Parts: sequence; C-alpha cells; structure tokens
Amino acid sequence: MDTISIRAPSMPSSSTKTQRRLKTRLPAALALLPTALIVLVVYIGCMLWTVRLSFTSSTLLPKLDWVGLAQYSRLFANDRFLTSASNIVIFGTLFISGCLIIGFLLAVFIDQNVRGEGLFRTVFLYPYSMSFVVTGVAWQWFLNPGLGLQKLVRDMGFESFTFDWLVNQRMAIYTIVIAGLWHGAGLTMAILLAGLRGVDKDLWKAAKVDGIPTWRVYTSVVLPLLRPMVVTAVVLLTTGVVKLYDLVVAMTLGGPGIATEVPAKFVMDHLFERNNIGLGTAAATIMLITVVSILAPWVYVRYVRPQGRHA
Repeated sequence: MDTISIRAPSMPSSSTKTQRRLKTRLPAALALLPTALIVLVVYIGCMLWTVRLSFTSSTLLPKLDWVGLAQYSRLFANDRFLTSASNIVIFGTLFISGCLIIGFLLAVFIDQNVRGEGLFRTVFLYPYSMSFVVTGVAWQWFLNPGLGLQKLVRDMGFESFTFDWLVNQRMAIYTIVIAGLWHGAGLTMAILLAGLRGVDKDLWKAAKVDGIPTWRVYTSVVLPLLRPMVVTAVVLLTTGVVKLYDLVVAMTLGGPGIATEVPAKFVMDHLFERNNIGLGTAAATIMLITVVSILAPWVYVRYVRPQGRHA
C-alpha cells in the first residue's frame, strides 16, 4: 500500500518575523519621527540650554562663560526668591490638600445618585474649563474691597464688615489659594468620581450587613482603593502648583509688594523685565529639579516597577 506523506507547514523564521514587524511598524515610526525630533530639539534641547545658561553671567544677552554656582548663591540669598519659595509652599500645601478634600466630598455627593447629577457635574467641573487668567480676574473683582464682597455686605447694612485679604500683605496669598481651590477642585472631583464608580457594589452590601458606619467604609475601604486616582490627582495638582503664574498675575501682580510672589513670576520678571538671564535661568532650573523630583517617583511606581514584576 502506498503511503501518503503530509508535509507540515513550515514555521516562519525569526528573521521573517522581524522583517514583518519592521514593515508593520515603519509607517507609524515615520509618522512619529517629526514629533520625536521636536521633543528632542525643542523641549529637551531648551531645557539643557536653560541649565547651561544658569552657570553663566548672562544678563541682557546669553553668554557662554562659566561662573559655577555663583547664580545659585545669589538666588538663595535673594529675599524675593525666598519669599516666592515660601509662598509656593503655602499655596501648594493648602491647594493640594484642599482640592483633595473638597473634590472627594463632591465626588461622594454626586456618587449618591442624586437627582440632576449631570447638572451638578457640569457646575462643579465648569471652573476648570476656564483659564487661570479668567479665574484670577473674576476673583480679583469679587475680593476687591471697593468693588466686591466687602462692598456688597456693607451696602446691605453691615458697615463694620471687613474682608480686605486681597490688599493685606499677610493674607493676600490665601486669596490665591481660594481662587485656586475654586478652579481645581472640580478636576479632583472628576478623577475621584471615576474611581468611586469602579468600587464593587458588593463591598457596600457587605458593609451594611456587618453594620459598619458609612464614614468608616469610605476611610478604611474606599480610599485605599482610590489610591491610584489620588496619586494621579496629586501629580496633576502639584505640577500646576510649580508652574503657577497667570493666576497670581491676574489677581495681584505679585503684590501687595512681593506678598504673593511665586517662582514662575520671579523667572519671567528676571528674563524679560530685569534683563538678568543668568539668575532667571537658575530659578528655572530649580523649578525643573522640583518637577522632576515630583514626577520621578510617580513614573517609577506607575510604569517601571510593574514591568519589573512581570519580567
């Protein structure tokens, strides 16, 4: 009896697979090439150029001399920069903690399946859709003692009412915090609300059966589950704190005096008004280091460590 041999289909070699991958990915790589070049040349190149200028004695025009850490010594001896650093710490602490607390409470409120939920979401998130300039101008009008809240209350018959924080050197920075909270709490609400909607309903049923108070469920069960959302919100809010500029300019121009001065305004003033490129780029480098130190742990936890576990 004749036997019939069946040849098994040959498996493609590794080189063939590699060629197919290259052919598949080449169009995408060519499409992304201009963007990659822009990132390398414009963003990374400008950052390196800024760092390089911070070690020079550049004033009106850039110089390529080398003065070491002289600009940084001048920077940390500058009262205006120290005030701006102190203000950004105050603003950042109150802004981030306030946005997290208010945003979480708003998210919990909306998560109760309230009537008109879509309207509430729109109202709470609407301030974030506006620029910091618009927000700053609106709050500058509202907190102006001669035009806003103080005048309104006094016109109602309360002549002794005083709310002059906007022109008070000790309290002016807190008016920036108020405006920032109004602007940023909605973003935190949206992020945490998405997390709350992902919590398993069986957890709530089990908590009700065990008689656990609602506040305890939120603090001991729900918040730990929302940790990734909280970290994301903190990173976004923190980067907004570091680059804070337009809100201050719109509300107070850094005043009264330098009471609301922030690092970004310090950099812009020295680069474009005081013609001191060396000192301005030194301050910008400090801001860059701050941002990197904030983002690096988040990037490691979010992307690097999970890959190490799967390896």
